[in-house]
Amino acid sequence: MQRSSTSAASLHGLWSTRLAFILAATGSAVGLGNIWGFPYKAGANGGGAFVLIYLGCVLLIGLPILIAEITLGRKGRSSPITTMATIARRENRSPAWALVGAMGVLCGVLILSFYSVVAGWTLEYLQLAISGGLNGLNKERAVALLEGENGILASPTRQVIWHSVFMILTALIVGRGVKQGLESAVKLLMPMLAIMLVGMAIYSLTLPGAGEGLRFLFKPDFSELKTAGVLAAMGQAFFSLSLGMGAIMAYGAYLPRDVSIPKTAAIVAGFDTSVALLAGIAIFPIVYTYGLEPGSGPGLVFVTLPLAFAQSPIGQFLACVFFLLLFTAALTSALSLMEPATAWLVEKTKMDRFEIALGLGFVIWLIGIPSALAYNVLSGATLFDKPILDLVDGLTTNIMLPLGGLFIALFVGWKISKANLQNELHGFSARSYTVWLWLVRVVAPAAIVFIFLQEIGLLNFS
Repeated sequence: MQRSSTSAASLHGLWSTRLAFILAATGSAVGLGNIWGFPYKAGANGGGAFVLIYLGCVLLIGLPILIAEITLGRKGRSSPITTMATIARRENRSPAWALVGAMGVLCGVLILSFYSVVAGWTLEYLQLAISGGLNGLNKERAVALLEGENGILASPTRQVIWHSVFMILTALIVGRGVKQGLESAVKLLMPMLAIMLVGMAIYSLTLPGAGEGLRFLFKPDFSELKTAGVLAAMGQAFFSLSLGMGAIMAYGAYLPRDVSIPKTAAIVAGFDTSVALLAGIAIFPIVYTYGLEPGSGPGLVFVTLPLAFAQSPIGQFLACVFFLLLFTAALTSALSLMEPATAWLVEKTKMDRFEIALGLGFVIWLIGIPSALAYNVLSGATLFDKPILDLVDGLTTNIMLPLGGLFIALFVGWKISKANLQNELHGFSARSYTVWLWLVRVVAPAAIVFIFLQEIGLLNFS
């Protein structure tokens, strides 16, 4: 173990403290899915009932697999591909398990290719907010800004420019390594994100619609929750923790040996969930104050909220803070999406990490160009009636991520010896270990299979 730890430190470095890992892992988990996805899914699925199911799923599905993935990372002390191959060999298991790591690395690359495009929208809106371009919006103009003939989606030039800016920032930070790059970035970005989000939540609580917004978010009304909403809550709990894509495994490889994985994972899951709830607290009072629709779907952030900001006396300031918040969340997630592939290439080639990150960033940028052009130049290029960006999103989110999480749970739960697991999971009581093992062996895999079958259409609940 000491030899692999030294290898990880020499090639990649280690987190300097447990707090650094917590900030990085939380940054990986906290992204557009928390601040954009969670509120609109809660809004579309009954509010408080969705939130309650989501919290239960974080505890029963997300946290057990989060612990499993961190455990694999620290035990292997390498990139996800090398980690899975090394542990499988030590446990006398099939070398094919390395494909789970490879799928996670590939999934991260593909997600980042279109995630960078969507993150570019936050930069465009931030620029508009700073320049006053969101002031005085009405509904027609708010829709046109995003989807109109001269809107963001219709402009290939703007899509590619912002996609390029975001990828350059991501590659430059990742290229600087664990301590100088990733750790330094999250130590700056995560506190900044927390301050902005808490500030927006406090402001929202002063609005006339705060009471109604909080009741919607926290008072369960199960009559409004359908089976599809339950599955959406299960999926949100799984995906919001960045599970199944190798990011947490890669970050776990840099975790010092004396840090308790169960306690650290619980803190990460708690922070991630808190951010999602704070986003809801910040958003729904604004929605109710200005008479908007809480179930307005993905347009909640890019259409509905700019309309609300335009009606507020401090709307321009709020818009600037909110879209800076979105960009910050997107960037911290992007770093973790790029790290697994970067780490693997460093291990395989022994080349300079900075050069690898720039080269990999360029490749991901190229892969993302079709997504940047999906709603303009390539708007006619569809498969299964889906634009390219939606297609890549569906492939990764609905197929690759659930399969990655499923195989991680099965490998840790059934293929690693009990003695090796307990050696890595110090800090677990015997009872807690037994409960966790049952969850990771049975409950989490069954739930993931259920989500997966629903997402690919083999199960259909309305």
